[in-house]
Amino acid sequence: MLALLIAATMGVLMMSALYDNFRDLVQLGVGAGDILLYYGTLMPSYLSIVLPLSMLLSLLFVLSKLHRNNELTAVRSAGLNVFATTRALWLAGLVLCGVSLLLNARIVPAAVEASRSLLDSFQYRAEAKATPGGSLGLISSVAFDNQRQNRMWFINRYSRFTQTAYGVTVSELDKQRREKTRLMAREARYDPKRRAWTFTQGREMWFDPEQGQLQRTVAFTEKTVPHFTEDPRLMLLFDRKPTELSFNELGRIVDYFSAEDNPKVVRYQVRYYGLLADTLGPLIILAIAIPFALSGVRVSPAVGVSKSIGLFFAYYLLANFATLLGGKGLIDPLWAAVMPNLTMIGVGTYLFGRMR
Repeated sequence: MLALLIAATMGVLMMSALYDNFRDLVQLGVGAGDILLYYGTLMPSYLSIVLPLSMLLSLLFVLSKLHRNNELTAVRSAGLNVFATTRALWLAGLVLCGVSLLLNARIVPAAVEASRSLLDSFQYRAEAKATPGGSLGLISSVAFDNQRQNRMWFINRYSRFTQTAYGVTVSELDKQRREKTRLMAREARYDPKRRAWTFTQGREMWFDPEQGQLQRTVAFTEKTVPHFTEDPRLMLLFDRKPTELSFNELGRIVDYFSAEDNPKVVRYQVRYYGLLADTLGPLIILAIAIPFALSGVRVSPAVGVSKSIGLFFAYYLLANFATLLGGKGLIDPLWAAVMPNLTMIGVGTYLFGRMR
């Protein structure tokens, strides 16, 4: 039943994905083989969403069927308590927690990044046919504040495919955030092996931080700055929505910016910790479903199923509300991520405590 529900839910999400961008892919001139490859790469990214819902529905189906046939009553009358009766389910829940962790840490991030890379390559090919020899895949107005090293970057345009920045300005600041030097260049490229930027056709200026006056200026044809180590991939990630990033990309942002007290990083922290907390989803679903599914024989199984689904919906609303509060900085990002799970664990403990 779990496998059937996963397949059915993935099918529904596949239809939704086709509705979202199939027409766009056709307009880009993408072939049938590439379209199949794209959707085949995209679908594993939905597994972390599909698994909890499919597990809840399959668990409710199986337990309701046992309840309806009075098999649970027979097991309980043999002297087994509720934990002994459901220990196989709890063991399966622990296994699925490990599966969920594997999905969030490895499979889903790889699928998200690979599908996005494929989509970018399709757009690149379409632009290359439309404007041969032009600047392709341009992203406008990239700003990056490196508070750790007191540098501010402003890039007018950045090409994801040629990996070239156009119209670059880099300002180095003192501890009081006053400008000391400014480097302006027509183009710049980042060398990932040397971890350094090379600027061409530009000018470097020095300022008096106290007075803010220009002291000296020097033009250059080409200049490599070894201590400019900012990775452009990280700059571009910081302007994307947290929901569009993979677990690994979120981890890079959180690791880099957490020590800087940057207000923009809060949304990414909430999403990152939320994905970690979601690995407890199978156990929470068990705690929600079992007490209602194992209700007394006088209670219709449909009542327990309705209550379980309603409680799962309440959990979903609580998770979104906590994410909203955490994203606005009203509560700590870690608490915003774990609060819904802790709440449901408390509810499950209470429900189990009422069971005989």
